[in-house]
Amino acid sequence: MSNQGTERVALAFSGGLDTTVCVPLLEEEYGYDEVVGVTVDVGQPQKEFEEAEETAEALNLEHYVVDAKEEFADLCMRSVKANATYQGYPLGTALARPVIAEAILEVALENDCTALAHGCTGKGNDQLRFEAVWRDSDLDVIAPVRELGLTREWENEYAEERGLPVEGGSEGRYSIDTNLWSRSVEGSELEDPATIPDDDIYDWTQNPSGKDAELVELEFEDGKPVALDGEAVEPVELIETLNEQAGAHGVGRTDMMEDRMLGLKVRENYEHPAATVLLTAHEALEQLVLTQEERQFKQQIDQQWSQKGYQGLVDAPLVGALEGFIDTTQERVTGTVTVKLEGGHCRPVARESEYAVYSESAASFNEEDVTGGITQEDATGVAKYHGFQSRLANRAMERARQNDN
Repeated sequence: MSNQGTERVALAFSGGLDTTVCVPLLEEEYGYDEVVGVTVDVGQPQKEFEEAEETAEALNLEHYVVDAKEEFADLCMRSVKANATYQGYPLGTALARPVIAEAILEVALENDCTALAHGCTGKGNDQLRFEAVWRDSDLDVIAPVRELGLTREWENEYAEERGLPVEGGSEGRYSIDTNLWSRSVEGSELEDPATIPDDDIYDWTQNPSGKDAELVELEFEDGKPVALDGEAVEPVELIETLNEQAGAHGVGRTDMMEDRMLGLKVRENYEHPAATVLLTAHEALEQLVLTQEERQFKQQIDQQWSQKGYQGLVDAPLVGALEGFIDTTQERVTGTVTVKLEGGHCRPVARESEYAVYSESAASFNEEDVTGGITQEDATGVAKYHGFQSRLANRAMERARQNDN
């Protein structure tokens, strides 16, 4: 497996078990002379960067930290326009991976690396998301955990034998991924779908209790949230604020069986307070300003966008084409939505827009006529035709049954 000559490899480095083990493996099993660790900030807790720095120092690893929070937050806002969810939960890890991969690729090119490496297994989605970006470059792609068929048990034993600086505790018990948009928890006893998770797996969300309901007003411009309770706010701050605010009400928990790209079905637990609030508010505003036909067709577009987002292919030509339609509809998704946070739920309770496809007088039961010269009596003809073809079909089938008898 060895490579000849002096070569450098850039490793997606978190300081966790998988990526820590990869450092000596890349040197000894693959023959790379230098490993460059790259940690990309997409909103992880500060302690994760501290641990990554400490681990890199203990490994004598050249280490870079890249701040990509704004780039990631902008992608999250694109996902809001597309009402992006996968099998019922907001995309988080999936959207972060291409952002991380691009940042690592840039560091690799700046440091004359000849290869890129990750610590993903051959069973998950992340290997595909990273490599979709990396394989568009001329650099080699290395996946030690996948290629060597490593297990967590083997990695733990290897780390102990080598004296590698691997943290234990709950972070080793579960596989946890955190970014601005979501926090995912999997592994250990959670792999059994029949296991009821302990409350300590959650960090962002409180158990729903008797906490008083809270109203939150969000303002959108062209489909993008721009203000919270009347105050202008940038995407990163907005997401962080709503994570804390909505999480206090228990908003944004998902416990599900997820179908991965490789066909495996896995049990996943997610927390996504801000994403839940913003997606809920955005869809409520679309209900007000888009026509029935636009809403129906956009559901198909949104589903396609979400599928590509889940795959980590947000730069695919199809996504650009989908966003052409999405952006056209979003020109009218401007206005305010008030949502209520209460008991683990987020629901819209008020919405307002100058682009509203709505007439209060036309819909009101207190008005005799509809609008524009249309009267209630005009609906009589429509009512007569409504279901006419179905009635004909049912009568035809009934006659056929009688003739058979």
